[in-house]
Amino acid sequence: MKVISKQRNSRMCVVCGMDNPNGFRAQFYNMEDGSVVTPFCYREEHQSFPQRVHGGLTATMLDELGLRAIWAKLSEDVFGVTMSMEVKYRKPVPYDVELLGRGILVKDTPKFAVIRTEILDRKGILLADAEVKYIKMKVEQIVQDVNPHEEMCYLIEDGVTEILF
Repeated sequence: MKVISKQRNSRMCVVCGMDNPNGFRAQFYNMEDGSVVTPFCYREEHQSFPQRVHGGLTATMLDELGLRAIWAKLSEDVFGVTMSMEVKYRKPVPYDVELLGRGILVKDTPKFAVIRTEILDRKGILLADAEVKYIKMKVEQIVQDVNPHEEMCYLIEDGVTEILF
């Protein structure tokens, strides 16, 4: 599927923070169908049992994909917080292999959004998915004295024009 544009990365977010040594350093792409996609890889330090990722870190990626899907469809100026998330763990999520995260906005109102997010292996097998309910808020209601554009300071151009899944 064709990549339309790339989203910014932050400094310290556990999912997209480029300066976070323990994070995933995931990069997010806005796709031609209005979804957001990230090819990413968990590492061994993200495990629960050997050979599988901790369920909380799986949910963390699904949650991040919620906001990223809103940005893909609406605008990177839309902020807010997750109100609820129903996660379904379908299969063990492995580390040290490339996976795909995907999110798509399925319902949007002036105050709320509902997003479907998923993690797939490179064969297209669904490993985990979630319905994320999100409340839109001004950034000042979420954090004080923080400029989100200073935190979201990295736009890493990499020439990716298509992601297959």
